[in-house]
Amino acid sequence: MRFRDRAEAGRLLAGELRHLRDANVVVLALPRGGVPVAAEVAGALDAPLDVILVRKLGVPRHEELAFGAVASGGVRVLVDAVLAEVRLDAATIDAATAAATRELERQEGRYRRGRPPLDVRDRSVVLVDDGLATGASMRAAARAVHELGASHVTVAVPVAAAQTRDDLRAEVDNVVCVATPVPFLSVGSWYADFSPVSDDEVLRLLASGR
Repeated sequence: MRFRDRAEAGRLLAGELRHLRDANVVVLALPRGGVPVAAEVAGALDAPLDVILVRKLGVPRHEELAFGAVASGGVRVLVDAVLAEVRLDAATIDAATAAATRELERQEGRYRRGRPPLDVRDRSVVLVDDGLATGASMRAAARAVHELGASHVTVAVPVAAAQTRDDLRAEVDNVVCVATPVPFLSVGSWYADFSPVSDDEVLRLLASGR
């Protein structure tokens, strides 16, 4: 199936998450693309919406290929299979990590504007993105919310590579995915409109979600 846009994908995903409506739920989006999807989910579940700040670590000259990701709080996840293939040295990995961490700090200031993040301790967290390819960003997000004391973690996405979905099931409590097409190709392949999401759009959706 192909989604019209992220909002439609979010509405379809929300339909798969109705069982969480009465739970003590917080919806956390991976910016920027996950925010329009998560806004639909949070609205359907009547749950608060916030972001979990994550940055992919892209292979030099092939930035779309993630060899890892970093999340707020100093969490870093590396994709061993990608690193085995591209064979990056430690200095390159550390430089990419440092650059991504600086961007995380910029985003924290931009999106939060002095507000603290939602407290997830002892709460059920739904982590939302617009799709999963390698899953590196989502793994970093999941590890971060586990370290923050979340009691239950659900990963929820409209579309994912089947192997990534299956691998994530070993790391979180539940994975909900509308579609796992074969061949997968890329996340954007399954959206008619996969336009970039602006910071202004993220801020607008977060303000309404809070």
